[in-house]
Amino acid sequence: MQPTPAKKTSTNVDSPSQRAGTAPPAGGLQGGERAVIAAVLGLIALLAGLDLLVDQRDGVTAWHLLVEAAVVGVAGLGAFHLLRGAWRLRKRLDMQDRDFLAFRRQAEAWRNDSRKYLDGLSRSIDLQLDRWGLSAAEKEVAFLLLKGFSLRDIAQARGTSEKTARVQSSAIYAKSGLAGRSELSAFFLEDLLPPAPVTPPAVGPVAPP
Repeated sequence: MQPTPAKKTSTNVDSPSQRAGTAPPAGGLQGGERAVIAAVLGLIALLAGLDLLVDQRDGVTAWHLLVEAAVVGVAGLGAFHLLRGAWRLRKRLDMQDRDFLAFRRQAEAWRNDSRKYLDGLSRSIDLQLDRWGLSAAEKEVAFLLLKGFSLRDIAQARGTSEKTARVQSSAIYAKSGLAGRSELSAFFLEDLLPPAPVTPPAVGPVAPP
């Protein structure tokens, strides 16, 4: 039976919108901040516009009207710019969310399709480890070595010392007759690699008859 490591690596990945909500880009504004500033600028533009209408009706000097009109224009443009930026940011995040969900669906489909083959490979590896006469602890260490765990990670996952993990890995190599981790991985996984392309032999000039 295949041993189950005590330590598992988490594969949960936050969506782009979650990452954007927890870690805003450096030097940028979040959507809520954009909305607040846009609302303040819009209110300023509205109040300045009302004041401009009142002053115009009361016959205020032209330069004063021009100043108020400039305030209305600048505040309105600022609010429009912020709202347009927030809309573009939301659109970009929605697109990233769709791409992320599509990636997750593809990854899940691949795992479902390949699960039966991976289970068969795990059983085959487990049988070979039995043929080498490995103990249950050594088999667990062997699987962790094949998964790429370092000796320190193996010790932490199994609740042992690094020295114990090193002794167990040495016992694995001795019983299997392999030189180290690379040969252990190659023994089980070399056939999974695609075959090397065959290079046709170079053809020299044909001698005349």
